[in-house]
Formats: sequence, C-alpha cells, structure tokens
Amino acid sequence: MKEQPSQRKPLIYYCGIVSIVMLLLNIFVFPALLQPQVHEISYDEFVKMVDEGKVTHVSYEDSMMLFTASGDGGRPVFYKTGIWPWDDALTQRLLDHGVRFESVIPTQASPLISFLISFILPMAFFFLMGRLLMRSLNKRVGGANALQLGKANAKIYIEAQTGKTFQDVAGQDEAKEALSEIVDFLHDPDKYARMGARLPKGALLVGPPGTGKTLLAKAVAGEAKVPFFSISGSEFVEMFVGMGAAKVRDLFKQASEKAPCIVFIDEIDTIGKRRDNGGIGGGNDEREQTLNQLLSEMDGFDGKKGVVILAATNRPEILDPALLRPGRFDRRIPVELPDLQGRLSILKVHARAVKMEENLDLAPIARATSGASGAELANIINEAALRAVKMGRRAVSREDLEESVETVIAGYQRKGAVISDQEKKIIAYHEIGHALVAARQKGSAPVTKITIIPRTSGALGYTMQVEEDERVLLTREDALRTLATLTGGRTAEELVFGSATSGAANDIEKITKLARAMVTRYGMSSQFDMMALEGESSRYLGGDAYLQCSAETAARIDEEVNRIIKSAHETAREILSANMEKLHRLAGYLLEKETITGEEFMEILAQ
Repeated sequence: MKEQPSQRKPLIYYCGIVSIVMLLLNIFVFPALLQPQVHEISYDEFVKMVDEGKVTHVSYEDSMMLFTASGDGGRPVFYKTGIWPWDDALTQRLLDHGVRFESVIPTQASPLISFLISFILPMAFFFLMGRLLMRSLNKRVGGANALQLGKANAKIYIEAQTGKTFQDVAGQDEAKEALSEIVDFLHDPDKYARMGARLPKGALLVGPPGTGKTLLAKAVAGEAKVPFFSISGSEFVEMFVGMGAAKVRDLFKQASEKAPCIVFIDEIDTIGKRRDNGGIGGGNDEREQTLNQLLSEMDGFDGKKGVVILAATNRPEILDPALLRPGRFDRRIPVELPDLQGRLSILKVHARAVKMEENLDLAPIARATSGASGAELANIINEAALRAVKMGRRAVSREDLEESVETVIAGYQRKGAVISDQEKKIIAYHEIGHALVAARQKGSAPVTKITIIPRTSGALGYTMQVEEDERVLLTREDALRTLATLTGGRTAEELVFGSATSGAANDIEKITKLARAMVTRYGMSSQFDMMALEGESSRYLGGDAYLQCSAETAARIDEEVNRIIKSAHETAREILSANMEKLHRLAGYLLEKETITGEEFMEILAQ
C-alpha cells in the first residue's frame, strides 16, 4: 500500500502566518487603539454647540476644525468639521464663550494602554515564538533543554520499582556469585571496614547481547535494597562540548547524596573507547572529555561510602586501559551464553509466567537451543504462548515450543510460497543428503527433524541436528564430520540430477568459514601446524576475522582450505554413492510428507 505523505506543516509555516497577522494588526488595528475616536459633524451643529457652551477647545489642522466638547458626565468628546470662510464673527463668538485655542486631540491614548500595546504585547509574542522554536529544536537534538544540558538523565529505581532479585536471573551462577560479595558489602559495610578491606569501586559485566547484563545489575540493587541509577553511555554524548563531562559530574553528585547506591552505565564503550591522537587537537573531543571526567570521578569518590559502579559492554577490547586498571573497574565479570543446564533454568524462569501443560519437559527444548542467549530463550517461550493462543489451546504444548524454536531459528513458515514439483524434488534430495551423510558418520549429532517447507529467513528447507550432550570443545574429527555433512546437500544434487543449484549457498558459506578457521585459528592443518594466522575482533558481536600474515602465506591458506573442503566433498560423495537406494527412498518419503521426524528417518534408514 502506498504510504500517504504527512499532512503536518513545519513550524516555520506557522511562524510565518503569525508574523503576517502581527504585521496587519500593527498597521490597521493598533493605531486605532492608540488614537481616540473623532466624530465628524456639520458646521451649523458646531455653531450650535458653541452657543450652548459645550465646546472647550478648538484648533485648525489641514483645512479642518478640530474641537473638544463636554459629553455625558463631563467626559471629553472629540469632533471635527469643515471651515466656513464667510463667518467673520466666529473668532469673537469663541472668545465670548471661553473656548481655548490649542491642540485638542492627543496623539496617544493613556500611557498604560500605549505601554501594553506597543511594548509588552510584541515582547510577549516574540518570547512565545522563541519558546516554540526552542522546543522544536530540543526535539530534533534529542530532547535536551539548554538549561538542563549538564543534568544526568539517569533513571532512579528503588526496590519496589525494580522488583528484581537473583531468583529472577538464571543460567549465570558464576556471575551471581561474583556479584554477591558486592551485595554483602552494601548490607554490612562495617564488617569489611573492621578488616580493612575496601569494596571494589567498579565491576564490568562483559558478554554477548541478550545474556542478562542489565538484569544482573538490577538484581544486585534489588538484593541490596539500595537506590539504583541507570543511564546509557550514549546519553552522555551531547551536541555541545563539555556537556557530557557535566553530566558525569552531576551523576556522581546524585550518587553521593543517595549513598549507598548502585550506578549502572549500560554500553559504556560509547564513552569509554580507547583514546588516540588521531583527532583534531590531539583527539581532545567531547567523548574524550567525558571519559576523562569519568576517570577523575572514579578516582575522587570514597569507596567506603557504598557507591558501586556497574557497567556493561559487549566490546571490551576497545575500552581504554585506564578505565580497566585496579582502582576503577577492579573486576571483570563475564556473562556468557548459558550452557545446557543454564538454558533449562532460564526456560523454567520464563515458563513461570506462562500457562504450560502439566509435566511438560523443557529439556529437549534446552538441548535444541544450543548457543541461544537468555533473551532468545525468553522469546521462544513467548512465541510458544502466542502460537497456543492462535491454535485455540488453553495451555502451551510441546508442539508449540518446538515450532517456536524453529520460528526463532529459521523464521515463520511460508505457506503461500509457490515451488514447482521439480524444485521441490531437488530440495528434498538436498536435505536428505545432509541427513544421510550425518547418520552414516560415527559421532555426528542425531538428526531430529527434516523439512522442505520454506521459511521466511530464506531457507527452502533444513535438517535439524541436536547434540545429546553439551560440547565445549571442537575436535578435528568433529570439524571434518561437520564439513562432510554440510557438503552432503550439494553432493546429492550432483549425484541424482547431475547439476548444482543455488540452494547450497548458505552451506558453502558455513563450509568455507569452518575450513578457514581450522587452518588459521584452530591449528588443525598439518601444513601450518599451530601457527596463528588470523585474529578476531568484536568476539561478542559475531567476530570479525582479519588475517595476520603475508600475501604469500594467504595464498597458501586458500590452497589448504580448498584441499580440506574437497576432501569433505569426496567423503560425502562416497557415503551417498554407497547408499543411493536409501537416498531415493527417503527423498520420496520426505517429498510426500514434507516434514519428517528423526525417528521416522532412522526407522526407514534401518529397514
């Protein structure tokens, strides 16, 4: 659907309208308000009023006679009339009635009204226009008020507002144990003071996104029952130089007033990035001034007051060394991805808020989600609850959980996707090729599900393997088995159809990445032995790799990677060639059912 353009007018449009209105009022309305009203009458009426003694003042101006007469209650009323040139006795008549010859119409109204209209009203107009312009500017630059740029916009939580304790944090037992000492100090600081021990001023929580670093910080405050200041590193970055440092000063001032308390700085790498001399003026920019002020404040405050600084980042390698030295962030607490038992604990924590079927075992879900973070596991439970509601169930079933795992991993099913019979047949052989090579290799992870239903992630089908036990080490044999399994899909296409398709693009990417890691990082190549040829940056954000070798060595690396991939490809070809009958039978069954379980696959394979 075509998006309709916004009908909202810019602020300058309304400013222009108001300015034009004020200009018109100044030309046509304000002069009338400042000048008194003058009535025009005939000459004979003027003579009659003189004879009656009502005229008090008279003057001549531009061939007109202007005069003042007494109105009701003695209030002066202003008149004008034409001059009659043949009335020679007019002057004497005016003198006989005591009329004074002087200017009769004042140029302005009362001084108060003149002051309000000519000075106060325009000033009020421009003041209001300035406020509107400043408010619009504040919204464009992030809501900062010019009078509050030095204020730290830290959110202050108290125990009743956070409601988080260590019971709400699962799968991070080591991190909780490291932080429990801080909680104990905040509960009883005198116990440590008698021993002469000093509380660490800061603790740095390091780990991938979604592992619960912010939740851990809130849990520490909830356990200690102390105020909790929360602010993001990006909130220190301001448009005006020096404002970030002012915010740091204000934050620590508030913390000292609320001590004992916890100050949590999320994404501290925004302001704590390593300093260099590459910038203008030696790199003395706003970010570095903010960092310098943070370092100064951490050195300046007394740790015995009970002000604990917690910070979180997923890029610890770029932090300034001065920030990590003892006396500032004394402790570095890793918050890693949970293991099997940790994933099970996290699933149970989030399942408490969802109505589940009785005796529902979450262990298979924990095994199927290897490498998932706490946030992803929470999303899996929520997706399962949403699916249960959509299916009209009263409780979440195992089927809902399994489908939610696939949704998070591969996306939603594309039920309306149109795929020809020939392409669907190629996809079926491709997926069975993966599964068959995996099943015929000793030590490979069991196949749990095979499907050729396309997903929104772009996958036209997939083969799911789930390890029975958690593995933390990758052996050379495991890597070679994984490579052979990944090449199984393309190999099946080549053996059956004598061609290759683009369906193996994702497999090829994984194969190349793993084979290169074997050579450059894992030391699993006889040609280079245990030589480190590749570095990794941003380990917690996907790990960008970069070579640490010469161009000649890089060419040799490419040759070795190619040799390993070709060897795995040949292994898959031998396995599938020896099991062609099983390949055709399983592909036909998958083509008919579209989705089969690991039990069905192994049953047909064993026949």
